[in-house]
Amino acid sequence: MAKKVLIVVTNHAEIYEGRRTGIWLTEFAEAYLEFFDRGYGVTVASPLGGRGPIDPGSVDSTTSQRLLDTRKHLENTLKLDEVGADEFDAIFLPGGHGTMYDLPDNPKLQELLRDFHEAGKIVAAVCHGPAGLVGARLSNGEPLVAGKRISAFTDREEAATTLDRHLPFLLESKLRDLGAIYVAAPNWTIHYEVDGNLITGQNPQSTLAVAHAVIAQLG
Repeated sequence: MAKKVLIVVTNHAEIYEGRRTGIWLTEFAEAYLEFFDRGYGVTVASPLGGRGPIDPGSVDSTTSQRLLDTRKHLENTLKLDEVGADEFDAIFLPGGHGTMYDLPDNPKLQELLRDFHEAGKIVAAVCHGPAGLVGARLSNGEPLVAGKRISAFTDREEAATTLDRHLPFLLESKLRDLGAIYVAAPNWTIHYEVDGNLITGQNPQSTLAVAHAVIAQLG
């Protein structure tokens, strides 16, 4: 039986009036293609279902056609309420600033993350994707990230984007507040952490490393 991966993306498309956001395309596309090329079944879902918006800043003249072609998988995503953890072997949360708005407080995502983690299944996220982890709690009420080695977009990297003052929270700071053992490398360098079945990466540059770590565990 082929392994099955659930990719959860954001539906949120704006930081402030005139500043569009959404999914950082390479974080979705690179992981999607790694899983697809491995022969895994890949399902894409979002809080609302339907279209997952792409951050326009994540596409430029250097973006390969193969990465661009994955946009079709974001046109009609499943609604999160339609999926269950028992259907999949891993869950992966790519980033983009949109995740900071609609993933942290989504009860269905919180339920899925708890169920994946407590079943020993892989929970993976990269860059701003770990924003989806901040609301997740285990059955005992503890934050899922508490005491776990974790990486995500750093407060320093956020300051470099100049968007830090517009966001609902800073991801590194929030994860630390929840008791995570936050680990980072210098800005924009490849870095990821594996703590049991929890796999997290720091920034867009870390997407392939996270995907490969997921594949190494899934086999």
